[in-house]
This record gives sequence, C-alpha cells and structure tokens, in this order.
Amino acid sequence: MKDRLKIEGMMCPHCEARVQEALQAFAEVETAFVSHDTGIAEVTLNSPLSHEKLAAAVESQGYKVLE
Repeated sequence: MKDRLKIEGMMCPHCEARVQEALQAFAEVETAFVSHDTGIAEVTLNSPLSHEKLAAAVESQGYKVLE
C-alpha cells in the first residue's frame, strides 16, 4: 500500500528529515521518501493507516498538507 502527500513549507533537507521522522514513527510505515524540492512525501505502508493520520503527523511538525 502506498500513500502520497503534497506538503507546503519544506525548504531544506532538515525539513525533509523532520517530516520523514514523523512519518516513520508509525509502525505501519515501511518507508517514507520525502523531497523538499518537489514538496512530496511518498509513503509505503505494511498495513493500513489513514491518510488523515499521516497528514496530522506532518502538520504537527509545522507543515501544511495540501492533498
């Protein structure tokens, strides 16, 4: 299973790391690839996890999820 989040506000590799760490904190997340250049996070899940929970984790770090 995969999910994709469009994120606003990431400016640098440090931002990428914060978002990646927040996403990988979930046991259901197998991998998370985050790019500040594209503003996209691509998440591979090993079991179901709602898009809303992933978005909330990103937003808790101070970024806005657009989709």
